[in-house]
Amino acid sequence: MKIKRWHVWLGVLISVVFLWLAFRKVDFSLVWQYLGQANWAWVLLGLVFYFFGVALRAFRWQVLLNPLKRLPWQRLLPVVAIGYMGNNVYPARAGELLRSVLLKSKDQVDISGSLATIVVERLFDAIVILGLVLLNLNQLTSMPGAADWVGSIQKGAVIGGIVFLLLLLVFLGMVFFHGTTQKATTWLVGHLVPEKFQATLNEIVARFINGLSSLRSPLETLKVLLFSIAIWTCETGLYWGVMRAMGLDLSFLSLMLLNGVINLVLLVPAAPGGLGTFDAACKAMLVLFGVAAEQALGYTLILRVALWVPITVLGAIYFVKEGFSLKTDVGSLKEQYTPVGVPPTGIPEKNEINSKDHENHE
Repeated sequence: MKIKRWHVWLGVLISVVFLWLAFRKVDFSLVWQYLGQANWAWVLLGLVFYFFGVALRAFRWQVLLNPLKRLPWQRLLPVVAIGYMGNNVYPARAGELLRSVLLKSKDQVDISGSLATIVVERLFDAIVILGLVLLNLNQLTSMPGAADWVGSIQKGAVIGGIVFLLLLLVFLGMVFFHGTTQKATTWLVGHLVPEKFQATLNEIVARFINGLSSLRSPLETLKVLLFSIAIWTCETGLYWGVMRAMGLDLSFLSLMLLNGVINLVLLVPAAPGGLGTFDAACKAMLVLFGVAAEQALGYTLILRVALWVPITVLGAIYFVKEGFSLKTDVGSLKEQYTPVGVPPTGIPEKNEINSKDHENHE
């Protein structure tokens, strides 16, 4: 995976702007005072809920991967943690690709298929996040000065919800009308892609559709939805722990709204880990809830550390245990487990796939 340099610098610039928004007009002596008074035992309790949610992500991924290959959740848990680490350290959310590459390298799960399962994960995450926002938005309606924010957040959440639901419907259509989808993509590929790449691209599409197989079962789809709701409830448990540590008094519904809005803002491209976007959104929402700016920033800093450091360290440990180095280049790692000589379009030739698959089986 090659990331253009200007993409990286754009993310850095966006992060700088949002960091300025987060740290401006704040008395830092008061911020340090709030941080010094924090009861970190509550943060540790919140992390228990958070890591339970991480374990649930492994269970959810197991459900989605079952049609491709049955893997124990204990095997998937380290890969999920490595994905978090990748998202927090590498640009462009490279952790998602890293997960697929690791499954290919260690468990021979097709990259296109596993990427499809990750896309489905993100769709359900987005639907649940938008639900958190829309269902709890009335928490802001009584807040002074929040009227403009409520309208903007509601509009953004509704538009986002429509987009993600349409994508989910498209994926369901690809699953239930497999033959029609295959014919349509074959026709498009035949008219838009050079002939020497057509067979390979059609095969990649077929593997991607195969990765959506779990959606064929209403029961499995319901499981994924319920897991998603539980995951985000557990993550909000960390928000609750930090709230108690800072001596704040917000309802759990308010914290769910806070979690949802922050993750909506994280869709804005920025430096790894949502640097700046996370901080500005969290502080601004807490101020809207009536929290003093200094206390809101203190909360934000503790939450950032709690969300970033433990899972990143754990993912790095698992990454080394998998036989890789922290200096490993994600792009070269992907190329190692995909065919050599990939053309500029990023589509490998058919004989290269067969050759690589043969090498992997030997």
